[in-house]
Amino acid sequence: MGRALFEQSPAARSIFERADEALGFSISALCFEGPEAELTLTQNTQPAIVTTSVAALHALLEAYPELPTPRFAAGHSLGEYSALVAAGALEFEDAVRIVHLRGSAMQEAVAPGLGGMAAIMGGDAKAVTALCQDAAEGEVLSPANFNAPGQIVIAGHQSAVDRAVALSKERSLKAIALKVSAPFHCALMAPAAERVRRALGDVQVKTPRFPVVANVDARPHSDPGEIADLLVKQVDSAVLWEQSVVSMAAAGVQKALEFGPGKVLAGLIKRIDKSWQMQNVGAPEDLPRAISLLG
Repeated sequence: MGRALFEQSPAARSIFERADEALGFSISALCFEGPEAELTLTQNTQPAIVTTSVAALHALLEAYPELPTPRFAAGHSLGEYSALVAAGALEFEDAVRIVHLRGSAMQEAVAPGLGGMAAIMGGDAKAVTALCQDAAEGEVLSPANFNAPGQIVIAGHQSAVDRAVALSKERSLKAIALKVSAPFHCALMAPAAERVRRALGDVQVKTPRFPVVANVDARPHSDPGEIADLLVKQVDSAVLWEQSVVSMAAAGVQKALEFGPGKVLAGLIKRIDKSWQMQNVGAPEDLPRAISLLG
């Protein structure tokens, strides 16, 4: 992950080197060589993805320094940190250190096996919220990711998730249990949110050069205090990704670049609004296509 960027772009290489120094261990070696079992631990996955995403951005800026200023930046869950770095609201080193802690805090907030997540397909927000309320039976269960029309992820106590999966069949919904290390973006993450709050207290959040759309309320923000508060709330609140894309589209956005490994967000955006033009930037060969899209 990111090796070609590291090898071909001095700007991207610098980002990986800065991440290694900030974290005190070689996240670049984990990205390039694994082992996969260690890379996929959430405390490593989170800084690895932020590092690769920011490295891809810097490779593009290095190759095409006259890029137009974006209207907005946005990111899904962890990606909100990459968006804030891109907008200049967070220093890169602060971001990778915080997401490393964030990953550990989220993993440790709930004992293994007590929490779970499932993707619910075919229902709208009202139907999935009702499903969670009926399956909770006094436990925690709520929508965690509003990813796209007909795709909402739920999270909470594992027994409640299991009840929701069973109940979904009676309601003409399709449920897919997810293999995750913790029940992200639900009330069970409150202890992790508190740890992120304390960590952000030691970090300077600046006014971004362009607004960043927050996961928590799907609205653009430029106030540093609000940005920090929303990053804390994001840990144990639902990710309003579909609503964020709709909000940006309503403001006139028609083109976007997705930075980092994979094309998951581009796929979700196409399900939300087919009129958007998208380009992933995750490898050197993506750079000319990205500038062509913006040009």
